Order: sequence, then C-alpha cells, then structure tokens
Amino acid sequence: MRVLCTIFGALTPTLSASFSNRDTLPSQSPLFKLKSFSSSASLRRRRRTRLVPISQPGSAKKTNGEYGGIAFVACGCSTSSQCNGNAAAEASSEEEGEEGDFVVVNFYHFVFIKDPQAEVAKHLAFMEGLDINGRVYLNEQGINAQYSGPSKDAMAYVEWLREDDRFSDILVQISPSVKGHAFPKLKLRYKPSLYEGGISDLPLLDPSMRATPLAPSEWRKRLESINRTDPTSNEHSDTNYILLDVRNGYEWDIGHFHGAQRPNVDCFRTTSFGLSEEEVTASDPLSNVDKEKTNILMYCTGGIRCDVYSTILRQKGFQNLYTLKGGVSHYLKNEGPAEWVGNLFVFDSRLSLPPSTYNPKAKTDTQRTQVFSNDKFAKCYICSSQVSELRHRNCANLDCNLLFLCCRKCVKELRGCCCWSCTTAPRLRPVLNPDERYKKWHIYRDIEVHSKIATST
Repeated sequence: MRVLCTIFGALTPTLSASFSNRDTLPSQSPLFKLKSFSSSASLRRRRRTRLVPISQPGSAKKTNGEYGGIAFVACGCSTSSQCNGNAAAEASSEEEGEEGDFVVVNFYHFVFIKDPQAEVAKHLAFMEGLDINGRVYLNEQGINAQYSGPSKDAMAYVEWLREDDRFSDILVQISPSVKGHAFPKLKLRYKPSLYEGGISDLPLLDPSMRATPLAPSEWRKRLESINRTDPTSNEHSDTNYILLDVRNGYEWDIGHFHGAQRPNVDCFRTTSFGLSEEEVTASDPLSNVDKEKTNILMYCTGGIRCDVYSTILRQKGFQNLYTLKGGVSHYLKNEGPAEWVGNLFVFDSRLSLPPSTYNPKAKTDTQRTQVFSNDKFAKCYICSSQVSELRHRNCANLDCNLLFLCCRKCVKELRGCCCWSCTTAPRLRPVLNPDERYKKWHIYRDIEVHSKIATST
C-alpha cells in the first residue's frame, strides 16, 4: 500500500492559462546559484512521479473552482510509522539545507513541431523520476510550460530541452517557491491551443505577424519618456501611443505599469481591444485610433498573451505593435520596479509576488499610481478601503468562489465571504489566513461530519 505523506497546503490553479474572476487560483539566467547536491541527498529528495500520457486532444477540465489544493509526495512507505519516520528524516535533511530550493519555471516558444504526440511521449519519458509539478502543453505551434520543483530537477528539464536546436534559445524565467511546489501535479500533454481562446488558427509561427519585442531596458526608456513629469515639455515625449495592459482586471488591481489603464475584463477570452467593428465602446482604448500611426505598447505577465493578441491586432490592420519581451516578470528581474506599481499576479499557488522576488534589490512602489475613474488598485472589493496586503482570496462560499481583494475588517465581518448573501450559503469553507489556499471541499465536509458525530456521541 502506498502512503501519501508530505503535504503542501496550497491552492491549486486552474489548468488553463487564463482565469475568469471566479476561477480558483490557480531570464535566461537563474536568479540564484543552484546548489550542488550529493547523490544520497538527491535520492532522498527525489520521488518517482507516475505520469499518464493524454493522447486525446482536449481542454483542461474545470470543476467549479475545486482543484485539490494539496500536493502529495508519494513516498512508498508501507506503514504510517514508517511514513512518519521518513517525514522526520526529510525535515531534518531540510533543516540542514540538503533538501534544495524549490523554484517555479516559466517559458514558451513558438516553433513548428511535426509530430507533437511523439514529442509529448519524449518529454514524459524524460520527466519520469523528476520531482516536477505543473502544466506543460505542446502542439504543432510549440510549447508552453509553467512548473515547479527542486532547482536541480527543474533545471534538468530546461537543460535537456535546450539540447534540441528547436528550443535552444528559449527565454526561461525562474522565481523561488519558498513553500515547495506551486502546482498540485504534473499535467504534460498535447493541447490544440497553447493559450486559451482558440488560437490554433493564428499564424503564430510567423514572427512578422507578432509585435516587435522590446528589451526591458528599451521598454523602460519608452515608459519614462511617456510618463514625463513635465507636461509642458514635448521634448523626446511620445504622445502618439497607447499603453495596453492585456491581462485581466484583477491582475491590474494588485500591480501594473504606471499609466496603464485597468482592463475592463476579468477573463482574457473576452478581451476585445481593437476588435469592435460595428459599435465603438468607451472601454476600448483602441477604438477610433489611427492604425498606421499609433504606437501600441502591450504587456502581460510572461509574454505569450501579448504575442497572441498582437497577432490578432496585426490581422486587424494595426501596424506599430510593440511588446515587452519576456513580460513583466522578465522586466522586474532586469529593471526592478521602475515605472511599476505594486506586485505581480502569478498563475500558481503563490498568487502575488513583490518585485523583490525577481530582483532582491527592488522595492515595491505602492504609492505612485495614476488614478482613473474606475480605479480599483489595492482596494477592498467590499468596502473600497485600501488593503494592507496585495493578495487575492477566494470567497468562502464554494459555490461563489469569487477571487477578490479584501481588507482585514471585511474578512472578519463577512467570515471570508465576498458579500452578505454568501455568508448564508450551504457550502461554506473556513476563513483562511492570507497565505493559505482552500483545499478540496470534501476535506471540510468530512471534518464537519466527524464533528457532528463526535457531538452526538
């Protein structure tokens, strides 16, 4: 009998790369030097991961916000006492610094893959035995990966991948995951679209159809020129521009570039900037712009969303399209928080990362922000007061599960719910600390059942 022992209590993200506001949250050089482990320590840390190839193309299955929330280490122990003993040994090893730092790795790459199903099989074979959890999708247009693991295992996959000429120049972004795995399990499979929204028919393999990528240093120069403090001076200023945040609105709420307007959507699949043909909406910053003369600067978390959306805009006739190479995470690593306000929303159990995560010398600027008419930056969803922590939580009502910012007072008064009506819902979960994430519903249900049985007896 296999005993599952070590538990990482963490909210598991959705298996798509795009969240709605009711979904559960879910550098080419390393940020820190990888440790050299002895073979015995490596064996203690490593576990065999059972991987099941999914040969049938399909989208990720969503189960109303419940995705487990617990990551297990399959230790192979035959008894609970043996399991506890191994857990104690692992804890001792971790205290000695032999366990290894966990990291989250993100990358994507557009390249033609003739036989993606065979490619999936190759990757699965290499992953066997590595302690890696996350999402790795492949298809005819390339690869999109976000995963966590001990630094040695995580980087082993990157090094193996770069040995293939098709992936030798991938831009890999690495960030620490201090609580272990940021994903509950590994899902490595073929997926018709590398990104949500049905993009398989887009000419993503043609670089000329995508926006021109700007290095972080060049992006910073352009923003500094745009956001000049002297409005009377036109010297070197760029007035014929639009700074476009193509993320979700809730991502903007905890961090964004100075001068970027909040997206009026909470799901990227509903984004329609520049795509309105019959009617022009006030919420579309690209409506009535000169498609040939206006410079459009687009940014997102890691870069893939901008590449996808810029291709759509290129097809619509927009000429001067620019994206931030590597996204915000790559920018923060190289430039720090210059022109950036707040934290960065990430699609794993960590949810919110300060700039110092990518650049230890960076300091978060929560003061400098441009106020718009719909300003929601760092504001409580319930009372609109300033929140003390730039981190979302899910509504305690499982059947609502709204992702929202909340001040401590409202968390206490509404018992972790987003509104008063949710406080009387039948499936209520306990109030969690800000850094905790909900687990599967049956865990709370079973606790309640056992409590009732104990009370009745």
